[in-house]
Amino acid sequence: MITTVLSLLTLAVLLMLAGAVLQWRRGERRKALLLVILALVAGINVAIWTVPYESGEAPVARADEKPA
Repeated sequence: MITTVLSLLTLAVLLMLAGAVLQWRRGERRKALLLVILALVAGINVAIWTVPYESGEAPVARADEKPA
């Protein structure tokens, strides 16, 4: 389930960046900047879940386990 959410979030990041480009071309600089910031925050969130630890295991791999 978490992999589906992360995939959708990655697609949302791409759409937010595309929307930022469109807003920039329309002259809406503030909206474009806010979309870029939102895309960065969402992208960092995806990276936190998918980048592996020093042990080589990513947090997303342990997300399906039940807590102790």
